[in-house]
Amino acid sequence: MKLSITHQEQYSRGELLLRTFFGLFYIAIPHMFILFFLQIAAGFLQFLSFWAILFTGKYPQSWFNFQAQVLSWRIRVNASMLNLVDGYPPFGLDAQMPGVEFDVPYIEKSNRVSVLLRAIFGLFYVVIPHLFILYFRIIATYVLIFIAWWSVLFTGKYPKGMHEFNVGTLRWGMRVGIYLMYMSDDYPPFSGKE
Repeated sequence: MKLSITHQEQYSRGELLLRTFFGLFYIAIPHMFILFFLQIAAGFLQFLSFWAILFTGKYPQSWFNFQAQVLSWRIRVNASMLNLVDGYPPFGLDAQMPGVEFDVPYIEKSNRVSVLLRAIFGLFYVVIPHLFILYFRIIATYVLIFIAWWSVLFTGKYPKGMHEFNVGTLRWGMRVGIYLMYMSDDYPPFSGKE
């Protein structure tokens, strides 16, 4: 999986303030309204893909592509709402946002045993250990987002180290999600690094 959000040399103070005070209304609500229904479809496809992989050993490619597109849309919205990138996140499953790259390579053959183990024991060996660490990392991320907000407001610059850490948190969470959605057979590393 590849997730990168380009660190900009200069960030817009106007966009920062606009997103902070009105982002809920003009970004979050319209996008989340549509994503809500897409997530329902994605959940249904995840259930069906479990059975498809169990019986055929393959994740149907069109379903896989749909799941990746929904995840990409969510990342665009999150990148914008967390002030990691300027610009309005475009609507659409095929849309691209400058500075935000997300790619999940399709796997030709899925490991049936791994999929079965994830479905039965995923809570214990994936969710609990990762979420325990991610919980504290997410707290740190929101503290850094708060500090970076002031930095952008006064200097127009988002500290690069903070940006990398915050993108790393999104990347880590996305890897765990992709693994639990059966879109990858690689156990997610305990890291936010590329």
